[in-house]
Amino acid sequence: MRRTAFPLVAVLAVAALVGLLVYGVAARSEDKTLDEAVKKGQRPTAPDLALPVLGARGRTRSVADLRGKVVVLNFWASWCEPCKAEAPQLERAQKRLQQDGAGTVLGVTFRDASSDSEAFMRDHGLTYPSVRDVDGKLAQKYGTRALPETFIIDRKGRVVALSRGQVDGKFLDRALSAALEN
Repeated sequence: MRRTAFPLVAVLAVAALVGLLVYGVAARSEDKTLDEAVKKGQRPTAPDLALPVLGARGRTRSVADLRGKVVVLNFWASWCEPCKAEAPQLERAQKRLQQDGAGTVLGVTFRDASSDSEAFMRDHGLTYPSVRDVDGKLAQKYGTRALPETFIIDRKGRVVALSRGQVDGKFLDRALSAALEN
């Protein structure tokens, strides 16, 4: 009897370990909810969280504060090379949105030191506001795991387009046109 019990216990132990492994992988996988909804042509409500404004002690800003305006929400960090490369495109989008009073680019520094983020803004001549996501809570709501990532939000506070990676002028033009038509 003892010899038949051992294989059964071993099989159960292996099954339990495999189950834990599958659970762990599923729990750590990227959240693609926004991606899937936008891909299907839906416009999900943009996640929101008030965060401290970079370089403005005591002030906070959120996507909800900008309701009625188009928002280009860009997650970035000073150490991110693709963030440096896309900065001029985002500044052009800011000028376009401000010219018509239609909206703004809102940067979100992702787990970056304030002094480094402020130097990045200065060095790249960026005029749009940024907020600090020190603990990554807003990034988590957007499913952000790598930088840069950009979300185009329409006047009603809905995500109309997103880019998980460096944006270019073509993406921004197309996405802004979609956001501005409503």
